[in-house]
Amino acid sequence: MSNCNNTLYSILNSKIGVKRDTLFSTPLNRLYDWTFDEHIAEVFHDMLQRSVPGYSNIISMIGMLAERFVQPNTKVYDLGCSLGAATFSICRKIRAEGCQVVAVDNSPAMVQRFRRHLHSFRLHIPVEIIEACIQNISIENASMVVLNFTLQFLTPIDRQSLLNKIYQGLLPRGIIVLSEKLHFEDNTIGELFFNMHDDFKRLNGYTDLEITQKRKMLKNVMFTDSIDTHKIRLNNAGFKHVEIWFQYFNFGSLLAVK
Repeated sequence: MSNCNNTLYSILNSKIGVKRDTLFSTPLNRLYDWTFDEHIAEVFHDMLQRSVPGYSNIISMIGMLAERFVQPNTKVYDLGCSLGAATFSICRKIRAEGCQVVAVDNSPAMVQRFRRHLHSFRLHIPVEIIEACIQNISIENASMVVLNFTLQFLTPIDRQSLLNKIYQGLLPRGIIVLSEKLHFEDNTIGELFFNMHDDFKRLNGYTDLEITQKRKMLKNVMFTDSIDTHKIRLNNAGFKHVEIWFQYFNFGSLLAVK
């Protein structure tokens, strides 16, 4: 991890207050479908850093993309903002005048925690935090939209319509950053990355029990797509310039420019 990422995450850790994720360290009598409730929100920052390869790099680079692409007097949308890591990174790097960040999440627990800590960041960019389903948000006068591991929690039938709406609300030269866990049509590659991801989690202190219980809880709520599927959807929405800019095992992030 770079010094830039270390600095960013040390600030986030101190502002948000990080509690170690031990939620699934003992056998659960019943495994429910995954929900972003208060228990998850309390440990979510630690969970992401220990579960998602390259997460801190993606967050840091989202800020760098904001510095390059956010236009004066426009809006930036962080859709599925959770505790606000991407929003914070964006606000640290925006240099254009008159901008606003609109951060949206449908989890009351995430939104409450984000609002609770927002004042301590002392950001120079105004941030509006909205508790809502991202499908119900209007996108307008946007120069940047971030979907950071968010689209995978929508039903596949809703994904194209959301991307279409984002494209319509983006200004020329506006961008979308789409980060997702990825599916691979090549079974050999898919199995390799799947196993390496498990190794990554073990190296970060998760036990096989924790890994298995989380996977079972996510099975019915998170549906992954291939890189090609993401590119086709973005092309269908109208984007002509689409490419994956980051990949670490079965996690990646795509950039599309209008």
